[in-house]
Amino acid sequence: MNMKRVLTRSGLALLGLCAALGVYLLCLQWSGNFHEVLPGRYYRSAQLSATTLATDIEKYHIKTIINLRGAKPGTRWYDDELAVAEAYGVTHVDFPMSASKRLTPEESYALVAALRAAQGPLLVHCKSGADRTGLASVMYLQQVAGVDEETAEWQLTPLYGHVNIPFTGVYAMDDTWEAFEKLIGLPS
Repeated sequence: MNMKRVLTRSGLALLGLCAALGVYLLCLQWSGNFHEVLPGRYYRSAQLSATTLATDIEKYHIKTIINLRGAKPGTRWYDDELAVAEAYGVTHVDFPMSASKRLTPEESYALVAALRAAQGPLLVHCKSGADRTGLASVMYLQQVAGVDEETAEWQLTPLYGHVNIPFTGVYAMDDTWEAFEKLIGLPS
């Protein structure tokens, strides 16, 4: 086989792989990126519609919602979420984060404290359920649930829609976790 044919086939294979990843990530978003992380204790998702949120609250007996997008009064998604939470007697907590900005050590500790204080079962979400929610899920599993570091870190991977490529904006979540690991004495 000549070199041109090898390069063409390799390029097509890479293109196909990228297309498959893209389709997978779109399907995650279309489905709400909802995952049962610890059955009966912890769930993660993208921003859910009011109807889907109500259904999931009933199905999984959610007691607390932690919104990582921050308070946005006057926006439809936020007002709907508050109304559903109130209708079902669910505690609603706003913890503002940006997927492209590292958390300070104080913010990291505050997030762990909010996760630890929340009455479960707990639903944590951001807009896409991939980056901010991935970081919160790693922290919850490792710091609250006592899951080993390697298993917890799977929450911050493409499996859940987080593309952890250095020098991209959302890599700030990986950087935050690496810095937090050092703070709490975990080998990174």
